[in-house]
Amino acid sequence: MSGSLTIVVTIVTSAAFALVGVWYVRRLRLDIEGYIVSRNTAGTGVSLATAVASVIGAWILFSPAEAATWSGIAGLSGYALGQAAPLAAMGVLGTRMRALMPNGHGLAEYSWHRYGPLMYVMTLLIMLFYMFVFLSAELTAISLALQLIADIPLYLTAIIVAIATLTYTCYGGLRASILTDSIQFLLIVPLLLITFVVALDQLGGFERAFTPVLELAPELTSLNHEAGLAFAVTLIIAILAANLFHQGFWQRVYACRDQTVLRRSYALGALVAIPLVFVAGLFGLLAVGQGVPAEQTSTALFAVAMETLPSWAIIVLLVLAVALVMSSMDTLLNGIASTITTDLARFSPGATMSRLLRSSRLLTI
Repeated sequence: MSGSLTIVVTIVTSAAFALVGVWYVRRLRLDIEGYIVSRNTAGTGVSLATAVASVIGAWILFSPAEAATWSGIAGLSGYALGQAAPLAAMGVLGTRMRALMPNGHGLAEYSWHRYGPLMYVMTLLIMLFYMFVFLSAELTAISLALQLIADIPLYLTAIIVAIATLTYTCYGGLRASILTDSIQFLLIVPLLLITFVVALDQLGGFERAFTPVLELAPELTSLNHEAGLAFAVTLIIAILAANLFHQGFWQRVYACRDQTVLRRSYALGALVAIPLVFVAGLFGLLAVGQGVPAEQTSTALFAVAMETLPSWAIIVLLVLAVALVMSSMDTLLNGIASTITTDLARFSPGATMSRLLRSSRLLTI
Protein backbone atom coordinates (compact mmCIF):
# COMPACT_ATOMS: atom_id res chain seq x y z
CA MET A 1 0.00 0.00 0.00
CA SER A 2 1.48 3.36 -1.01
CA GLY A 3 2.48 5.94 1.57
CA SER A 4 0.46 8.72 -0.05
CA LEU A 5 -2.76 6.66 -0.01
CA THR A 6 -2.12 5.70 3.62
CA ILE A 7 -1.72 9.33 4.64
CA VAL A 8 -4.84 10.37 2.70
CA VAL A 9 -6.97 7.66 4.36
CA THR A 10 -5.61 8.64 7.78
CA ILE A 11 -6.28 12.35 7.26
CA VAL A 12 -9.78 11.80 5.84
CA THR A 13 -10.78 9.41 8.64
CA SER A 14 -9.35 11.65 11.39
CA ALA A 15 -10.87 14.81 9.91
CA ALA A 16 -14.28 13.17 9.54
CA PHE A 17 -14.45 12.37 13.26
CA ALA A 18 -13.19 15.85 14.15
CA LEU A 19 -15.80 17.57 11.96
CA VAL A 20 -18.65 15.44 13.32
CA GLY A 21 -17.61 16.19 16.91
CA VAL A 22 -17.33 19.94 16.34
CA TRP A 23 -20.58 20.10 14.34
CA TYR A 24 -22.50 18.29 17.07
CA VAL A 25 -21.28 20.53 19.90
CA ARG A 26 -21.96 23.73 17.93
CA ARG A 27 -25.66 22.93 18.21
CA LEU A 28 -25.50 22.77 22.02
CA ARG A 29 -25.25 25.32 24.78
CA LEU A 30 -22.20 23.86 26.49
CA ASP A 31 -21.32 24.67 30.11
CA ILE A 32 -18.53 23.31 32.30
CA GLU A 33 -20.69 20.45 33.65
CA GLY A 34 -21.57 19.34 30.14
CA TYR A 35 -17.92 19.64 29.14
CA ILE A 36 -16.48 17.42 31.87
CA VAL A 37 -19.31 15.11 32.96
CA SER A 38 -22.44 15.45 30.73
CA ARG A 39 -24.51 14.33 33.69
CA ASN A 40 -27.52 12.00 33.24
CA THR A 41 -27.72 12.37 29.45
CA ALA A 42 -26.78 8.97 27.97
CA GLY A 43 -29.12 6.03 27.46
CA THR A 44 -28.15 2.35 27.46
CA GLY A 45 -27.02 2.15 23.83
CA VAL A 46 -24.88 5.27 23.93
CA SER A 47 -23.42 4.36 27.34
CA LEU A 48 -22.54 0.88 26.10
CA ALA A 49 -20.91 2.25 22.95
CA THR A 50 -18.85 4.92 24.68
CA ALA A 51 -17.68 2.59 27.46
CA VAL A 52 -16.45 -0.07 25.03
CA ALA A 53 -14.94 2.43 22.57
CA SER A 54 -13.07 4.13 25.41
CA VAL A 55 -11.45 0.95 26.70
CA ILE A 56 -10.75 -0.68 23.30
CA GLY A 57 -7.93 1.35 21.77
CA ALA A 58 -5.26 0.77 19.14
CA TRP A 59 -3.46 -1.47 21.62
CA ILE A 60 -5.95 -4.21 20.67
CA LEU A 61 -4.13 -4.55 17.34
CA PHE A 62 -0.81 -5.28 19.08
CA SER A 63 -0.95 -6.64 22.63
CA PRO A 64 -3.51 -9.51 22.49
CA ALA A 65 -1.98 -10.99 19.34
CA GLU A 66 1.54 -10.74 20.76
CA ALA A 67 0.39 -12.36 24.00
CA ALA A 68 -1.27 -15.21 22.11
CA THR A 69 1.99 -16.14 20.36
CA TRP A 70 3.42 -17.48 23.63
CA SER A 71 0.57 -17.70 26.18
CA GLY A 72 -1.94 -19.24 23.79
CA ILE A 73 -5.67 -19.58 24.26
CA ALA A 74 -5.33 -19.57 28.05
CA GLY A 75 -3.48 -16.24 28.17
CA LEU A 76 -5.73 -14.74 25.51
CA SER A 77 -8.81 -15.74 27.50
CA GLY A 78 -7.35 -13.97 30.52
CA TYR A 79 -6.68 -10.90 28.41
CA ALA A 80 -10.29 -10.81 27.22
CA LEU A 81 -11.70 -11.37 30.71
CA GLY A 82 -9.27 -8.83 32.16
CA GLN A 83 -10.44 -6.17 29.73
CA ALA A 84 -14.05 -6.92 30.61
CA ALA A 85 -13.36 -6.83 34.36
CA PRO A 86 -13.19 -3.03 34.84
CA LEU A 87 -16.40 -2.55 32.85
CA ALA A 88 -18.19 -5.11 35.01
CA ALA A 89 -16.72 -3.57 38.17
CA MET A 90 -17.79 -0.07 37.18
CA GLY A 91 -21.37 -1.25 36.92
CA VAL A 92 -21.20 -2.04 40.65
CA LEU A 93 -18.78 0.60 41.95
CA GLY A 94 -20.25 3.33 39.77
CA THR A 95 -23.71 2.68 41.15
CA ARG A 96 -22.37 3.02 44.68
CA MET A 97 -20.43 6.18 43.80
CA ARG A 98 -23.51 7.83 42.32
CA ALA A 99 -25.46 6.98 45.47
CA LEU A 100 -22.78 8.48 47.73
CA MET A 101 -21.94 11.48 45.51
CA PRO A 102 -24.86 12.14 43.14
CA ASN A 103 -23.28 15.45 42.06
CA GLY A 104 -19.73 14.15 41.98
CA HIS A 105 -17.25 13.87 39.13
CA GLY A 106 -14.84 11.04 39.86
CA LEU A 107 -12.53 9.03 42.10
CA ALA A 108 -10.11 11.79 43.09
CA GLU A 109 -12.95 13.95 44.34
CA TYR A 110 -14.30 11.04 46.40
CA SER A 111 -10.84 10.42 47.88
CA TRP A 112 -10.70 14.03 49.05
CA HIS A 113 -14.01 13.85 50.91
CA ARG A 114 -13.62 10.31 52.25
CA TYR A 115 -9.92 10.03 53.12
CA GLY A 116 -8.51 13.56 53.13
CA PRO A 117 -5.80 15.54 51.27
CA LEU A 118 -2.99 12.96 51.40
CA MET A 119 -5.01 10.16 49.82
CA TYR A 120 -6.47 12.67 47.36
CA VAL A 121 -3.01 13.73 46.16
CA MET A 122 -1.89 10.11 45.86
CA THR A 123 -5.02 9.14 43.91
CA LEU A 124 -4.72 12.18 41.64
CA LEU A 125 -1.07 11.45 40.80
CA ILE A 126 -1.81 7.79 40.02
CA MET A 127 -4.73 8.75 37.78
CA LEU A 128 -2.75 11.35 35.84
CA PHE A 129 0.26 9.05 35.49
CA TYR A 130 -1.83 6.10 34.29
CA MET A 131 -3.83 8.13 31.79
CA PHE A 132 -0.68 9.79 30.42
CA VAL A 133 0.98 6.39 29.90
CA PHE A 134 -2.20 5.12 28.19
CA LEU A 135 -2.32 8.21 25.98
CA SER A 136 1.35 7.84 25.01
CA ALA A 137 0.84 4.16 24.23
CA GLU A 138 -2.11 4.91 21.94
CA LEU A 139 -0.15 7.48 19.92
CA THR A 140 2.79 5.09 19.72
CA ALA A 141 0.54 2.24 18.57
CA ILE A 142 -1.13 4.12 15.71
CA SER A 143 2.20 5.57 14.60
CA LEU A 144 3.77 2.11 14.56
CA ALA A 145 0.77 0.69 12.70
CA LEU A 146 1.16 3.15 9.83
CA GLN A 147 4.89 2.62 9.75
CA LEU A 148 4.29 -1.11 9.32
CA ILE A 149 1.64 -0.60 6.64
CA ALA A 150 3.43 1.99 4.49
CA ASP A 151 6.63 3.10 6.26
CA ILE A 152 5.10 6.43 7.34
CA PRO A 153 7.36 8.39 9.75
CA LEU A 154 6.19 8.01 13.35
CA TYR A 155 6.04 11.74 14.03
CA LEU A 156 3.82 12.42 11.00
CA THR A 157 1.13 9.96 12.08
CA ALA A 158 1.25 11.22 15.66
CA ILE A 159 0.76 14.83 14.54
CA ILE A 160 -2.18 14.04 12.22
CA VAL A 161 -4.10 11.94 14.74
CA ALA A 162 -3.29 14.13 17.74
CA ILE A 163 -4.42 17.36 16.05
CA ALA A 164 -7.68 15.82 14.80
CA THR A 165 -8.52 14.27 18.18
CA LEU A 166 -7.55 17.40 20.07
CA THR A 167 -9.74 19.57 17.83
CA TYR A 168 -13.09 18.08 18.80
CA THR A 169 -12.08 17.02 22.32
CA CYS A 170 -10.84 20.50 23.21
CA TYR A 171 -13.91 22.13 21.70
CA GLY A 172 -16.66 19.80 22.87
CA GLY A 173 -15.26 17.90 25.86
CA LEU A 174 -17.14 14.83 27.01
CA ARG A 175 -20.21 15.62 24.89
CA ALA A 176 -18.15 15.40 21.70
CA SER A 177 -16.24 12.38 22.98
CA ILE A 178 -19.41 10.40 23.70
CA LEU A 179 -20.87 11.15 20.26
CA THR A 180 -17.71 10.19 18.36
CA ASP A 181 -17.28 7.11 20.59
CA SER A 182 -20.73 5.94 19.52
CA ILE A 183 -19.86 6.28 15.84
CA GLN A 184 -16.45 4.68 16.33
CA PHE A 185 -18.02 1.75 18.18
CA LEU A 186 -20.34 1.14 15.23
CA LEU A 187 -17.26 0.99 12.99
CA ILE A 188 -14.88 -0.94 15.25
CA VAL A 189 -16.96 -4.10 15.66
CA PRO A 190 -17.73 -4.80 11.95
CA LEU A 191 -14.32 -3.65 10.69
CA LEU A 192 -12.49 -5.98 13.10
CA LEU A 193 -14.71 -8.89 12.09
CA ILE A 194 -14.26 -8.12 8.38
CA THR A 195 -10.48 -8.06 8.80
CA PHE A 196 -10.49 -11.40 10.63
CA VAL A 197 -12.88 -13.15 8.23
CA VAL A 198 -10.96 -11.98 5.16
CA ALA A 199 -7.67 -13.14 6.69
CA LEU A 200 -9.17 -16.58 7.36
CA ASP A 201 -10.52 -16.75 3.82
CA GLN A 202 -7.15 -15.86 2.34
CA LEU A 203 -5.53 -18.59 4.45
CA GLY A 204 -7.96 -21.24 3.19
CA GLY A 205 -10.56 -21.27 5.94
CA PHE A 206 -10.62 -21.79 9.69
CA GLU A 207 -9.26 -25.35 9.72
CA ARG A 208 -6.38 -24.75 7.33
CA ALA A 209 -5.45 -21.51 9.10
CA PHE A 210 -5.22 -23.02 12.60
CA THR A 211 -4.10 -26.60 11.88
CA PRO A 212 -0.40 -25.55 11.64
CA VAL A 213 -0.62 -24.23 15.22
CA LEU A 214 -1.56 -27.71 16.46
CA GLU A 215 1.52 -29.10 14.71
CA LEU A 216 4.05 -26.38 15.64
CA ALA A 217 2.94 -25.39 19.16
CA PRO A 218 0.07 -27.56 20.43
CA GLU A 219 0.42 -26.15 23.97
CA LEU A 220 -0.92 -22.82 22.72
CA THR A 221 -4.31 -24.39 22.01
CA SER A 222 -4.68 -25.82 25.52
CA LEU A 223 -6.51 -24.07 28.36
CA ASN A 224 -4.15 -25.89 30.76
CA HIS A 225 -1.05 -24.14 29.40
CA GLU A 226 0.75 -23.19 32.64
CA ALA A 227 2.43 -20.03 31.40
CA GLY A 228 -0.82 -18.90 29.81
CA LEU A 229 -2.81 -19.45 32.99
CA ALA A 230 -0.32 -17.49 35.09
CA PHE A 231 -0.39 -14.67 32.56
CA ALA A 232 -4.19 -14.71 32.50
CA VAL A 233 -4.47 -14.27 36.27
CA THR A 234 -1.88 -11.48 36.23
CA LEU A 235 -3.71 -9.62 33.47
CA ILE A 236 -7.11 -9.80 35.14
CA ILE A 237 -5.68 -8.27 38.33
CA ALA A 238 -3.55 -5.68 36.53
CA ILE A 239 -6.13 -4.43 34.04
CA LEU A 240 -8.88 -4.24 36.65
CA ALA A 241 -6.72 -2.34 39.14
CA ALA A 242 -5.30 0.09 36.59
CA ASN A 243 -8.60 1.00 34.99
CA LEU A 244 -10.19 1.89 38.32
CA PHE A 245 -7.94 4.96 38.08
CA HIS A 246 -9.22 5.84 34.60
CA GLN A 247 -11.18 9.10 34.93
CA GLY A 248 -12.84 8.47 31.58
CA PHE A 249 -14.80 5.59 33.11
CA TRP A 250 -15.87 7.66 36.11
CA GLN A 251 -17.04 10.47 33.83
CA ARG A 252 -19.23 8.02 31.95
CA VAL A 253 -20.64 6.66 35.20
CA TYR A 254 -22.15 10.09 35.81
CA ALA A 255 -23.12 10.51 32.16
CA CYS A 256 -25.49 7.52 32.35
CA ARG A 257 -29.13 8.57 32.55
CA ASP A 258 -29.80 6.61 35.75
CA GLN A 259 -28.61 3.67 37.85
CA THR A 260 -30.40 1.09 35.72
CA VAL A 261 -28.76 2.38 32.54
CA LEU A 262 -25.39 2.34 34.30
CA ARG A 263 -25.63 -1.27 35.43
CA ARG A 264 -27.06 -2.54 32.16
CA SER A 265 -24.68 -0.70 29.81
CA TYR A 266 -21.51 -1.63 31.68
CA ALA A 267 -22.57 -5.27 32.03
CA LEU A 268 -23.29 -5.46 28.30
CA GLY A 269 -20.05 -3.59 27.58
CA ALA A 270 -18.09 -6.25 29.46
CA LEU A 271 -19.74 -8.97 27.37
CA VAL A 272 -18.95 -7.13 24.12
CA ALA A 273 -15.31 -6.49 25.05
CA ILE A 274 -14.54 -10.20 25.52
CA PRO A 275 -15.02 -11.36 21.89
CA LEU A 276 -13.40 -8.20 20.50
CA VAL A 277 -10.16 -8.81 22.39
CA PHE A 278 -10.31 -12.54 21.70
CA VAL A 279 -10.76 -12.13 17.94
CA ALA A 280 -7.88 -9.62 17.75
CA GLY A 281 -5.70 -12.02 19.74
CA LEU A 282 -6.37 -14.94 17.40
CA PHE A 283 -4.15 -13.18 14.85
CA GLY A 284 -1.28 -14.18 17.14
CA LEU A 285 -2.09 -17.86 16.69
CA LEU A 286 -2.42 -17.30 12.95
CA ALA A 287 1.06 -15.75 13.02
CA VAL A 288 2.48 -18.81 14.78
CA GLY A 289 0.86 -21.08 12.21
CA GLN A 290 2.30 -19.00 9.37
CA GLY A 291 5.81 -19.16 10.85
CA VAL A 292 6.16 -15.45 11.63
CA PRO A 293 9.66 -14.91 13.13
CA ALA A 294 9.94 -14.36 16.89
CA GLU A 295 11.22 -10.80 16.40
CA GLN A 296 7.91 -9.89 14.69
CA THR A 297 5.56 -11.22 17.37
CA SER A 298 4.99 -7.72 18.78
CA THR A 299 3.32 -6.88 15.45
CA ALA A 300 1.80 -10.30 14.81
CA LEU A 301 -1.53 -9.00 13.54
CA PHE A 302 0.13 -6.76 10.99
CA ALA A 303 2.60 -9.47 9.96
CA VAL A 304 -0.36 -11.69 9.05
CA ALA A 305 -2.35 -8.83 7.52
CA MET A 306 0.42 -7.63 5.23
CA GLU A 307 1.00 -11.17 3.94
CA THR A 308 -2.64 -12.17 3.44
CA LEU A 309 -5.02 -9.23 3.08
CA PRO A 310 -5.84 -7.60 -0.28
CA SER A 311 -5.35 -3.85 -0.64
CA TRP A 312 -8.98 -2.96 0.13
CA ALA A 313 -8.83 -4.94 3.38
CA ILE A 314 -5.61 -3.13 4.36
CA ILE A 315 -7.56 0.14 4.00
CA VAL A 316 -10.28 -1.33 6.25
CA LEU A 317 -7.59 -2.20 8.80
CA LEU A 318 -6.20 1.33 8.58
CA VAL A 319 -9.61 2.94 9.19
CA LEU A 320 -10.10 0.51 12.08
CA ALA A 321 -6.76 1.53 13.62
CA VAL A 322 -7.55 5.25 13.38
CA ALA A 323 -11.03 4.77 14.85
CA LEU A 324 -9.59 2.70 17.69
CA VAL A 325 -6.94 5.20 18.68
CA MET A 326 -9.22 8.24 18.50
CA SER A 327 -11.92 6.50 20.55
CA SER A 328 -9.54 6.03 23.47
CA MET A 329 -7.43 9.17 23.01
CA ASP A 330 -10.34 11.59 23.27
CA THR A 331 -11.43 9.84 26.48
CA LEU A 332 -7.95 10.19 27.96
CA LEU A 333 -7.50 13.82 26.94
CA ASN A 334 -10.84 14.83 28.42
CA GLY A 335 -10.27 12.63 31.46
CA ILE A 336 -6.95 14.28 32.30
CA ALA A 337 -8.39 17.77 31.85
CA SER A 338 -11.56 17.05 33.83
CA THR A 339 -9.60 15.59 36.75
CA ILE A 340 -7.79 18.90 37.20
CA THR A 341 -10.73 21.15 36.30
CA THR A 342 -12.87 19.60 39.04
CA ASP A 343 -10.24 20.68 41.55
CA LEU A 344 -9.97 24.17 40.07
CA ALA A 345 -13.63 24.67 40.87
CA ARG A 346 -13.04 23.61 44.48
CA PHE A 347 -9.87 25.61 45.07
CA SER A 348 -11.16 28.68 43.18
CA PRO A 349 -14.76 29.00 44.38
CA GLY A 350 -15.06 32.47 42.84
CA ALA A 351 -14.19 31.31 39.32
CA THR A 352 -16.92 31.80 36.72
CA MET A 353 -18.25 28.94 34.61
CA SER A 354 -16.79 30.49 31.46
CA ARG A 355 -13.38 30.76 33.09
CA LEU A 356 -13.47 27.11 34.20
CA LEU A 357 -14.50 26.02 30.70
CA ARG A 358 -11.66 28.02 29.18
CA SER A 359 -9.22 26.55 31.71
CA SER A 360 -10.35 23.00 30.92
CA ARG A 361 -9.81 23.56 27.18
CA LEU A 362 -6.34 24.94 27.81
CA LEU A 363 -5.53 21.95 30.04
CA THR A 364 -6.63 19.58 27.28
CA ILE A 365 -4.21 21.24 24.87
